Amino acid sequence: MNTASFRGSLVAISAVMSLAFGAEAFSAGAAPTGRVQTFRIGSYNAVALSDGGIQEPNDGKSFVLGQPVSKVAAVLKAAGVPGDHFELSIQPLLVTWDKHLMLFDTGAGNYFGPMAGALPQSMTTAGVSPASVTDIFISHAHGDHVGGLITAEGKSAFPNASIHMSAAEWQFLSGMKPEDAKNVGISDITALVSVIRPKVVPFQPGAELIPGVVKAVEIKGHTPGHSGYEIGTGKDAVLYIGDSMHSYVTSVQRPSWKVAFDTDQVTGAASRVALDKRAAASGERIYAVHFPFPGLGKIVQEKGGFVWVPESIH
Repeated sequence: MNTASFRGSLVAISAVMSLAFGAEAFSAGAAPTGRVQTFRIGSYNAVALSDGGIQEPNDGKSFVLGQPVSKVAAVLKAAGVPGDHFELSIQPLLVTWDKHLMLFDTGAGNYFGPMAGALPQSMTTAGVSPASVTDIFISHAHGDHVGGLITAEGKSAFPNASIHMSAAEWQFLSGMKPEDAKNVGISDITALVSVIRPKVVPFQPGAELIPGVVKAVEIKGHTPGHSGYEIGTGKDAVLYIGDSMHSYVTSVQRPSWKVAFDTDQVTGAASRVALDKRAAASGERIYAVHFPFPGLGKIVQEKGGFVWVPESIH
């Protein structure tokens, strides 16, 4: 991974906490509060849980690489958003099936200061206790996805949950040195790994994790063992895409553009191109953890390209 690029991308607002995402501070607004959106995945109840958000400058080095800043700004403005920065939401997904209460990623926890870490409040708003979560599915080992696994006191945030993570990603996470961990937004790797180690259940790409309910989907390029998840079956199924895409504008409309966050930027771009084609051809529902809340919709082919179409939820 180009960890220097990842490290150079972001700093939390907190003055007392220097995240390894970057050296430039910029406001992300007020501290997030609990926010939820319910929907259905077939017969399953699902809830989008807001954890907060991240801003990335459009500066040619923090997020999109290899493109003129003016060109990136033009694509953003054409979509009706500011051209000088990217706004990325963070929303873990909660799904109920039978006796399983399943959480997909856990947000930033205490790693990102006041810009994120609202998952506990959102769960309270949804009427869900962390102790009731039975299964956690981690897409990858970056701080805004694994930070919520432990509390500020260094305890397990979900004491009764198994933590499903690809074997390659667990190897990546558990083998991190402190400086490498800080470069991906994890401030105390020793505490995180020691707390979750007894709970981690590694899996191989494509594994049926809960047969007929959750299947691992390998989406390469972002981290060594990055995994998406197919939730449910049939026309109502949802593909949880993790960080294979970040921006609902550039990741979808310009998938071949390289991204600073990707371990393998060439493969990451190829995966986005393939995901655009797959999703548009199949019409499958997508859950994108960093797209505008609640992150549910479809990728549609339009005028020779692709666009994100949010699902209307009532």
